[in-house]
Amino acid sequence: PEWSVHPVSAGKGSVISRYKCFCLVSPFRCKRDLLVLTDVLSLCVSSTVSMFLNTLTPKFYVALTGTSSLISGLILIFEWWYFRKYGTSFIEQVSVSHLRPLLGGVDSSSPSNSNTSNGEADSNRQSVSECKVWRNPLNLFRGAEYNRYTWVTGREPLTYYDMNLSAQDHQTFFTCDSDHLRPADAIMQKAWRERNPQARISAAHEALELEDCATAYILLAEEEATTIMEAERLFKQALKAGETCYRRSQQLQHHGTQYEAQHRRDTNVLVYIKRRLAMCSRKLGRTREAVKMMRDLMKEFPLLSMFNIHENLLESLLELQNYADVQAVLAKYDDISLPKSATICYTAALLKARAVSDKFSPEAASRRGLSTAEMNAVEAIHRAVEFNPHVPKYLLEMKSLILPPEHILKRGDSEAIAYAFFHLQHWKRVEGALNLLHCTWEGTFRMIPYPLEKGHLFYPYPICTETADRELLPTVFHEVSVYPKKELPFFILFTAGLCSFTAMLALLTHQFPELMGVFAKAVSLYRHTHTHTFLC
Repeated sequence: PEWSVHPVSAGKGSVISRYKCFCLVSPFRCKRDLLVLTDVLSLCVSSTVSMFLNTLTPKFYVALTGTSSLISGLILIFEWWYFRKYGTSFIEQVSVSHLRPLLGGVDSSSPSNSNTSNGEADSNRQSVSECKVWRNPLNLFRGAEYNRYTWVTGREPLTYYDMNLSAQDHQTFFTCDSDHLRPADAIMQKAWRERNPQARISAAHEALELEDCATAYILLAEEEATTIMEAERLFKQALKAGETCYRRSQQLQHHGTQYEAQHRRDTNVLVYIKRRLAMCSRKLGRTREAVKMMRDLMKEFPLLSMFNIHENLLESLLELQNYADVQAVLAKYDDISLPKSATICYTAALLKARAVSDKFSPEAASRRGLSTAEMNAVEAIHRAVEFNPHVPKYLLEMKSLILPPEHILKRGDSEAIAYAFFHLQHWKRVEGALNLLHCTWEGTFRMIPYPLEKGHLFYPYPICTETADRELLPTVFHEVSVYPKKELPFFILFTAGLCSFTAMLALLTHQFPELMGVFAKAVSLYRHTHTHTFLC
């Protein structure tokens, strides 16, 4: 063997003495002494552990597993409560906020607290009805479109609840208390209450035999006409009768409450007819004519904003690719604190995306960061998705479209269907817009505070939308979209698994205490044996 001489040596006598003691060291002897020392330590530890385990009773194992199961269960309950209240795991938050800085990491504080406070302020500021149902501004024609779908597929696109709401709207806008004074209006007042479509159509023909009745023409154009051209012809006849009644009631509106109600009804009838005529022109390809009719209607009746005619105008302007006029309409009707609809939000996002989408690349953006224009587009998309989170799946064709209902629920699946049904083509026309939407829309849900009762930019998301959408949409062949919920954090899943495992051990130990004691001793001795082998 090779010998190593210690560098310290002084004199002949001291060299021999130090050789005998520690100056000259053999490597083989060192290894042998280490193995002997390891064997002695392992034997001592094993004997000590064996002696300790042999002195334990089965009651100890029952108490140990029961206590561990109780502690893990309490941790799971606390984690779940903290997640439900604050939207994050307590263990994860503590590790990120306190342990990471101690280990040299960067503390990435999120603005969830400020977002939460903003959401609570918006919640207190907004006193709106959560599940108010609105008339769809772009609703189709029953006879020319909905019924044709039924003839082809055999499916009913409208639910009874939706049609019942339409019947209530017709009675509200097309009737008044003085209808009994005019025979045709009296017949139509009963016709709007009929549930049978054929009975309504027969009553409309009966009213037209007495006189030119605008509401009778409306009913026939909506339900009996099988084509858009035929519906347009009937609406033009209704326009002549409606203008005559409107001029007559306009002169008498100040003569009493009865005449004022008649004038209000005639105004509603006239606005409805002109709007549907504009929609007929849009469907027949005369888009510029439709835009002119809508603008004239909005100028003539500026106070009737509840009809949301500007949404029809936005869709027609997008078809013409007149983006400057679209921006002008948005500047008038868009309000960041309370947007009117998904049409407003997503159209604003489309215009912002149009400026950058043709050159947008996720890889390039991740390397160099987002530019100001790209950041504005992404923020607009996040704003739109927070208002109605169901729209992107229809725009990205991840979910099948159906015919939109006659009524929609703001921020619900019904509104998403109505928007995507008419605006998908406009998103496809803008190069790269759908790609930008696909890359950014899911990031919205990481920004919104949890739970759903809180908001980020808008008032809190109504939790009753799913129930109302199931009444509005035909659930037989359509799966209603629900609000995307956050996934459970890893630590909640981990504590749930730990709690289940310890609970199972506690149950087995309670039922078979002696067997579990033997198992615990075997596991402990096996672990020490492998530790000794590893050291060797």
